[in-house]
Amino acid sequence: MKIMVLNGSPRVNGSTSAFTKVFKEAAEASGHEVTVAPVGGMKINGCLGCEFCHGQGQSKCIQHDDMDQIYAHLNEADMVVIASPVYYWGFTGQMQSVITRFYNTGKPANATKYAMILSSGSPGVYDGIVSQYKSILRYINAEDAGILTFWGDDKQCEENYEKIRAFAKSL
Repeated sequence: MKIMVLNGSPRVNGSTSAFTKVFKEAAEASGHEVTVAPVGGMKINGCLGCEFCHGQGQSKCIQHDDMDQIYAHLNEADMVVIASPVYYWGFTGQMQSVITRFYNTGKPANATKYAMILSSGSPGVYDGIVSQYKSILRYINAEDAGILTFWGDDKQCEENYEKIRAFAKSL
């Protein structure tokens, strides 16, 4: 299976980046092909709502930014994993911009499965993101493969890494 991981963390050495690395290694060890897009450090604008993509753009966005690097991999993926820190009850701004840019096609072309890996310093901050995620999956008729949430100051630990490895192997 081709898996596209969208890493929304702007912190290269943060928890979300560590979780993404563990997931990638475990999924590849299980025979999956994994591409990670470090969207947290990329220049990706949000959707303009200009409707170019639904008219003369024929599902192509009028904007040409780092999202262009993601589209090809995204549209070949069988599964999309959204990995994001939670900043103030929401995805990072960079991740939210990527999600809004799905608007041009409605969804990645081949992806039928989705999952999330979320990281926060506090518990109880996931409801809004989970609700948005589930609403998107209902709209695009996609399967939820799972949601992993980690919180606290010591979340980068072997116990959490093992949960991620087990999840990746279960796909």
